[in-house]
This record gives sequence, structure tokens and C-alpha cells, in this order.
Amino acid sequence: MSGTGVGEQRGAPGARARALAVLRIRSRALAVALLPAAFAVVLIAGGVTGHMGGGSWDLARWVVSGVAVVVLLAAAVVGAVIVRARPALSPTVELPESAAPDLHRMVRELADRLDVPAPSAIALTPDCDSWLEDRSHPGISGVGRRRVEAAPVLVIGSPFLWWMRVAELRAVLAPVVAGTGPSAHPDIAAARRFVRGLDAAVAVASRPGLGPLRRIAYAPVGAVARLLLRTCRIHAAEMERGVAAAASDRAQAVDYGLRIVAQEQVGLAYAGWDRLLTRVALPAWRMGRWPSRLDAGVVSALTELSRRDRLAEGFTSRLGERPACDLLEEPGAVDEATSLLAARLFHGGPAETGPDWSPVDWQSYPEEVVDRKWRTEAARLHRVLDTLGVRRPAEPGGPTLARVMDHLAADDSETLAAGITAEVAREEAAAPPPQSALSADGEDLWDTGSVPLFPLQPPRTGRDLLADHVTAMVCCAAVDTAGATPGLDWLDGPSLLVDGERKADLGSRVMSLVEDGDAEPLRGWLASVGVRAEKPVRLV
Repeated sequence: MSGTGVGEQRGAPGARARALAVLRIRSRALAVALLPAAFAVVLIAGGVTGHMGGGSWDLARWVVSGVAVVVLLAAAVVGAVIVRARPALSPTVELPESAAPDLHRMVRELADRLDVPAPSAIALTPDCDSWLEDRSHPGISGVGRRRVEAAPVLVIGSPFLWWMRVAELRAVLAPVVAGTGPSAHPDIAAARRFVRGLDAAVAVASRPGLGPLRRIAYAPVGAVARLLLRTCRIHAAEMERGVAAAASDRAQAVDYGLRIVAQEQVGLAYAGWDRLLTRVALPAWRMGRWPSRLDAGVVSALTELSRRDRLAEGFTSRLGERPACDLLEEPGAVDEATSLLAARLFHGGPAETGPDWSPVDWQSYPEEVVDRKWRTEAARLHRVLDTLGVRRPAEPGGPTLARVMDHLAADDSETLAAGITAEVAREEAAAPPPQSALSADGEDLWDTGSVPLFPLQPPRTGRDLLADHVTAMVCCAAVDTAGATPGLDWLDGPSLLVDGERKADLGSRVMSLVEDGDAEPLRGWLASVGVRAEKPVRLV
């Protein structure tokens, strides 16, 4: 959008017009609730003055007055629920000014340059996004304490602070901070509170766990709130688009050229963060451990990408500039807090550490998570072989890699693959469900119904699962017989280090064994790295 003022005309004025439309819907709903009372007042006044006397008018007065009382009581209940209902809040880590004075100063200076009110607070979210969140609804700030004048809270994605440089972060935040200008308009603020109150009322009426009587009592409230939401949905959406357009137009005057370059870092941070969660954090969470430095981990991942990928060569020079996490007083403590929140949000872990839920740093991760994961999968593989009646190795001391290779080279692997799939399904079904993350008052802030808390990987075939388990068995054998160690490649997941060299060329050899029963490629690889397949492997 150009800076000619067209965006401002279509943005802020359009947003205010849509906000007034939302408020008119609120006023009409109030007028409908007061209409029976108005009729009752007219009928009562007519009777007092003697203009509406007689049996039929008396009956009408009683009927209309009764209806007016019922409607007013119902409207009062609906209004009370809308006012008192607590709107959904994004799970965040609060960042007071004492914890990040330089960041707060930068945001205030940015707001001054944009000529908009500064955000009322700053919070971090374990996600690659940033937004303004209005927390002035009475259900949040307390009934009777309407903070209409309070600016919204600035929520910043924590990976941005660690991966982006200070100038890049300022450029990316400029359009977000600019949104406090339209948000300060009384009509827009009132319309947002009304819509959020309706949304919260619908959530209260449909909350699971309500008893039969409460469910029946809340049903009319939910129906009215849903009707009002449907009525003002288009106006509310267009109001938000207008606010975004006005903010974007205003932010063009601040670091516009740098923002184009910084947007590339947003995409890169998102890719690294997603890969880190799915390939590195998720296995640890499932073991009851949570990596305590996820944001530092994404920096390691993306730095490695910058060194490997020719497309990222231009980004390497920027790493010498000041990182945005330097704006924090204690980056390590903030990283740990957001890492725990990520574990709670995406996996449902408890809020406090304990024997079954403890942090793990990156130095301990290979041994405490990667090696443990390998041995768990290897043990599962041998349990399935035992179930199938496959001969145990003659020598004492435990299962061997040779047992697995000989079986796959001599027999069809379909049965073993089916057994692995069934074994995985049984263990996942027997595992306790993730704990819900609760707020201080016991409310489930992460309730998503039937939607999983974490976006799981696509379903895998039995052959893929079998290949993973055989790979884990090979890695265990390499650790026990060749002195290899578990490695951690931030981009490709857990890896194997032999004499300090990363060995990532197992895939084709394992697939040759699993799919074709050809063990020679894998035997040659084992010989080259000094792994003895016949030696018993330690399992968990």
C-alpha cells in the first residue's frame, strides 16, 4: 500500500465506521430487550390517565408487563455473562521492564517515531509471530475496572529475539506497534470488548463439564451470544482489516527497506523453529524431559543452515550484528521460561519441574535423550522378535544386531513391520495422556477439544517404522562396540558421531535390508566404522 494516504483513508476511518456498526448492533440488541418494557410503560400510563381502561386493556397491561419483566431479567443475565466472562488469553511469558529495560525503551522509541501510544506491556510467546492483545475487558481486568485507556499488550515471538538482530526486530515490530494508534480509539476499543465478550460468553455456555441444570440455564445465553456474533462478524472482521491497513500505512515511514529484508528472517526462523520442535523437542517431551534452551537451539540450527545452504550465504554476515536477545537482562532465564511454556503449550506438560518432568540442556541431550530413545526403540524391536519366536543369539549377554540382520535377510519383513506397528500402538495407548496446563484459578487455557495439542507428523507405514527401529539398533551397536557417541544435528535430528565425524549415510543401507533383505550394504558400513554386529548390545 502506498504512502499517499489512501491506506489511511481506507484503514482507520473504515475501521471506525465498522466499529460503529458493531456498536449499533449492540444498541439494537439493547433496544429489543427494552421494547417490551416500553410497551408496558405506555399501557400503564394509559391506564393511569384513563385513556386505556377496561377489561381488555387491563389484561394487556398484565401480559405485557409480565413479558417485559422476563425479558429484562433475561437481558440482565445475558449482559452479566458477557461482561463477566473471561475472554481467551494467549499463553505468554510476561516481560516486565526490569527484565528487559532496553527492549521496553526500544518499543517506546518506536511508538514515539510512529506517533502512537506505547504498548501497556510486553510478553513473549513460544511461536514465530507477533501481535497486539487487548486485555482491557472487565473479565480480565476486573469488573468495574474498565481500563478503556489502556493500550494493548505487545506479544513477541521468542524465536525472533534470539535469531533477529536489533534493527531487524525493530523493523518487524513497527507495523505491530503502529496498531496501538487505531486501537486507542474509543469506538474501536468498545467494539473489540463487545465482540470478545460475546466470544467468551459462547465459550462459557459450551464449556465441557457443565452439569445438566447449568447447561440448560446457559443454553439461552449461548444462543443469544452466537446470534449477536453472527450478526456483527463481518463488521468485526472488516474493522480488524482496517486497523491492520492503517498500521501498515503508518509503519512505512519507519525502517521500510530493512523490513523487507527482515521478513526473510521471519520465514527462516519459522522453518527452524518448526524443525526444532518436531525433530528435537518432541522426543524429549515424550520422555518427560524438556529442553531448557529452545530459543538458543533455533539459533544453532539456523546458523548451521547459513553455513550449509548457498541460499543463506548472504545471511552469515548479519550474525556479527547485535542480537535482539541482548535487549534482555537475563536471556537464559527468559529462554528457560519460554521453553517450559512451549512444552506446556505443545505437549501439555506440567507447569513445574519434578522427577518425571525435568529440564535438559543441550550438552546432556545426546546422552539423556538421543541414546535413551535409540535403546528404547531397539528394545521394542527385540521384544517383537521374541514374540515372533525368532532364535536368540547363542552367546549370553543379550540381543545382538546380527540377530536382526539375519532375520531380515532370511525372512519377509512384513510380519516384523506389522509387529512393530502394533507394539508402537500398544505403548502409545498405554501411555498416560498429557496433563492439561491450568491457569492459577484452575481454568484449562489450552483446551482444544479433539484437536491435538501438537501437530503430529503424518502417519508412517510399518516399513518406515521398522527402518527407524533398525537404525536405532545399529546406532546402539555402534555406541557399544565402536565407541561412537550420539550426536545432535540441529537440522536433521539426532545423528551418530564416529571419531567425531557425523555418520548420516545409514538410510539407504538400512532400507536395502528392510525392503530387499540385502544385508551386504549394511555389513560393509558396519565394517568400515568398526561395529561388531555379533556383540551383545545393551538395551534399556
